[in-house]
Amino acid sequence: MQPIFSKGVRGMAWAAALACSHATSQAGHASASITITGHYDNAVGTSDAASQGVIERALLASRPALRPGEVLEFVPGLIVTQHSGDGKANQYFLRGFNLDHGTDFATRINGMPVNMPTHGHGQGYTDLNFLLPELVQRIEYRKGPYFAGNGDFSSAGSADIVYLRKFDAPFGEVTLGEGGYRRGVAGTSFEIAPGLTLLGAAEAMGNDGPWTVPEGLRKANGIVTLSGGTAANGWSASLMGYRAKWTATDQVPQRAIDAGVVNGRPFGRFDSLDPTTGGDTSRASASAEWRADGAFGLAGRSKLSAYAIRYRLDLNSNFTYALERPADGDQFKQTDRRSVYGLDASQTFSHGLGGLDARSEFGASLRHDRIRVGLYDSVARAITATVREDAVRETLAGLYGQTGLELGPRLRAVLGVRADQVRSTVDALSLPANGGRASDTLVSPNLSLVFNPFGPAGKTEFFFNAGRGLHSNDARGTTATVDPRTGDPVDKVPPLVASRGFEVGARTEAVRGLQSSIALWKLDFDSELVYIGDAGATEASGASTRRGVEWNNRYIPRPWLLFDADLAWTHARFRNGDRIPNAVDRVASLAATVRELGPWSASLQLRYLGPGALIEDNSVRSFSSTTLNLRLGYRVTRAVNVSLDVFNLLDRQVHDIQYLYESQLPGEAAPVADRHVHPAEPRTARLTLRARF
Repeated sequence: MQPIFSKGVRGMAWAAALACSHATSQAGHASASITITGHYDNAVGTSDAASQGVIERALLASRPALRPGEVLEFVPGLIVTQHSGDGKANQYFLRGFNLDHGTDFATRINGMPVNMPTHGHGQGYTDLNFLLPELVQRIEYRKGPYFAGNGDFSSAGSADIVYLRKFDAPFGEVTLGEGGYRRGVAGTSFEIAPGLTLLGAAEAMGNDGPWTVPEGLRKANGIVTLSGGTAANGWSASLMGYRAKWTATDQVPQRAIDAGVVNGRPFGRFDSLDPTTGGDTSRASASAEWRADGAFGLAGRSKLSAYAIRYRLDLNSNFTYALERPADGDQFKQTDRRSVYGLDASQTFSHGLGGLDARSEFGASLRHDRIRVGLYDSVARAITATVREDAVRETLAGLYGQTGLELGPRLRAVLGVRADQVRSTVDALSLPANGGRASDTLVSPNLSLVFNPFGPAGKTEFFFNAGRGLHSNDARGTTATVDPRTGDPVDKVPPLVASRGFEVGARTEAVRGLQSSIALWKLDFDSELVYIGDAGATEASGASTRRGVEWNNRYIPRPWLLFDADLAWTHARFRNGDRIPNAVDRVASLAATVRELGPWSASLQLRYLGPGALIEDNSVRSFSSTTLNLRLGYRVTRAVNVSLDVFNLLDRQVHDIQYLYESQLPGEAAPVADRHVHPAEPRTARLTLRARF
């Protein structure tokens, strides 16, 4: 069992219990009066669906996050975990989807898409490790395929993470924690000329974690933003850079943990079966956004954004150990080198239509990826054989239009349509038979109705949403005719796969201090076709249906006290009745937050990841996971704050992720179908000192 606190941190941790607050440091400069809109901008009249909303900076600053990607857990019903090293993209769960590393949930940061099509490890790969939580101004989230402005990867939902353009004051922050965790971040902004603001922030981080083979994570991260005007009428341009290296902490078989020994050596839940796995990744980008009212003589608001990204990943994994190559082990290397260029434009304006007040938006998006991607056998990160190597050019284009109509004082409608097209060219460098060209087009209509039966003063709305969405498939699967490992013939897959969904819901603020919403939803996919990067081939599954209920609540009984309760239930099946592996049945998040109670602040969050089938016949199910996270804060002075974060407060031995598949350990005579798990970290404390200047 891990000690509650390591010696170096324990003294600081309990000292911090008497004097600490990071939550106060970021949110405590506001007045003591707290309203729901101080944390959420989800009031009646602001959304087109019960499952749509905005999370404000004040709430983001009030709770701890073990990893940067966990800021997405503020999206109701979304769970973020990890099954490998912390430099790798997270694992995401939402609405009965094991989203793998991001498929079917579209994410943007600072105006740029994060999901990577035709990625070396998994379609839609979403690495959020370059995110700087201190820069997040708000998160705008949507669920379901009901929004014309959302395209590829957004069938389950989407989130736009909006960054600040200036800080209230320069700051510096240092965090120390168990497992060799250390992090420093600093930021400042100032006017370099009237109306012209320069912002800069930088982060350096290291972490070894509780693992027997230290994770050895080393990360450097930074951003510079120049902006002018206002958020409504102005512009900004950003340069971002990120680099990380780590040793993987991949999942391990349950039988090895139960036996306590592998190949004659002691083995525990934090041990590794291949200490040479891990990765190295980098990302550099330039982006710009411009907004203006009445530009070029056009009515309404114009918005234009552009970006260029240079991305690199070298990832080494071993999930089956000695199944395929007993002498050398089953380690494999996946590489991804790409340049991404994109442009988004939209025009929004108010007008009349058939005697009704209306507001319309038209937009276009264009993205081009130039990719060099590979899959190799490897030993200790050195390539021993090439499985597949490809050069890919992929272009995704989208056009959309939507109109909101005020049908009466109590009813409004939003009608939209979107057209998406993908074109790709695959140059199969290692196996020419798998090369070629592919293209596809999909048109997606959507409709939303919002009914307020009691008028504006009633504070209750009802919603109906229906629409069509999509996700793209890996371009390599659209041209492949031969399995790169076995040489067997394979079927090509369609470039675009359609989804269809609908939702009915309600939102109310009828009870003073309480904001509550409920949504009943359904989502159908024509096929769950995905490219299996670990195998270098595309596997097709049948059509699927998911349906569920989400119930979200925000309650402020006192100006300094906030309660959150987000509950979700999901029923996920293939059309033939089989279970969908790794589709979690239930998730929940319950939190209590205290702000500005004198110099003190605190937050306690319960996080529940329910069970789910690990195999189609439901004969093996995952175990549920429940953890508690604590933040305790104290404002030492107006400029200095200290906080203590404790993750997995009750030190529960639970899992971040669970899979069922065959593997073979060194010394085993034959493969064994077994549960493979990645343990959640034990109770872990981190102490943060933050100063404003």
